[in-house]
Amino acid sequence: MGDVASDDLAEQLTSSCRTSVGDELRSVTYFTDEAEEQLYLRDDLEPGADIVGFADNERLGFRTQAVYHDTELGEYLFNIRTFERGYLTRVIVGDHGAFVTTDEMEMDLFRELATAVRSVLADGAE
Repeated sequence: MGDVASDDLAEQLTSSCRTSVGDELRSVTYFTDEAEEQLYLRDDLEPGADIVGFADNERLGFRTQAVYHDTELGEYLFNIRTFERGYLTRVIVGDHGAFVTTDEMEMDLFRELATAVRSVLADGAE
């Protein structure tokens, strides 16, 4: 892979996302406050999306963690953005995160996807 995510982390993230949502998975991107790396792009999709722009927007989630810390709602878990032809799910753990794009899918798969990504990111933070 690239030089942002370790090969092990990249493989674990991609594998856990594929296991969670199957063929609906479009892409997986890992990011930190300073860098980003697309780990997976489904074969039938065109490369060239503005990954940097998406990552810059999703980095706002680092502030979200602080804003939502210790609220009556409980711990912040994940974010879902809805688009005309699919979804983007963002998960942040500590100082790193991932955003995953998918085709349309059942809502309960989002919790499964976010739980899988959170688990891998939490293990990668150690």
